[in-house]
Amino acid sequence: MRLLAAKNKSAARNDKIFMEEPVRTKSIILMLALSILLSACGASASGGARTAVEGYITALAAKDEAALISNSCADWEDDALIELDSFALVEVSVNDMSCTETGTDGEVTLVDCQGKFQMSYGGEPQELDLSARTYEVIQQNGDWLVCGVR
Repeated sequence: MRLLAAKNKSAARNDKIFMEEPVRTKSIILMLALSILLSACGASASGGARTAVEGYITALAAKDEAALISNSCADWEDDALIELDSFALVEVSVNDMSCTETGTDGEVTLVDCQGKFQMSYGGEPQELDLSARTYEVIQQNGDWLVCGVR
C-alpha cells in the first residue's frame, strides 16, 4: 500500500511539473522575445551611428564601393570615393576596430574609433590610426550614414 501511495505522490508531482513546464517555457520565450525587441529598438536609436561608421571603415578596407556608398550620405559620396581611390594600390586590413558615439553637434552624431588600418605598399608596412578623425553621422530616411569627418 505504501508503495502505491508513494507512486501516486510521485505521479502527482510529475503531473504538476509537467503542467508548470509549458508555462515556464512560454515565460522564457516571452522574455527572450521582449529583450530582442528592446535591443533592436535601442540599436536603431543609439548604436546606428556607430554601426554605420564601422560599416564605412570595413567597406574602405575591403575596397567595397557599393557598401561604402550605402554607408555614406549623398553629400559625402564623392569624398568617400576619393578615400576609396587612395587605397587602390595598397593592401588594407582593419585591426582592433571599436567605435563609440561621443556626442552630437546639432543633428550630427559624432563617432570616434580606435584601431588601425594596416597597409602594405610594395612590401612596405604602414599604419593609419583610426583615432585621428571623428566621423560625422546623420540619420536620413531612417538610415544612419557617414556624412563627413573632423
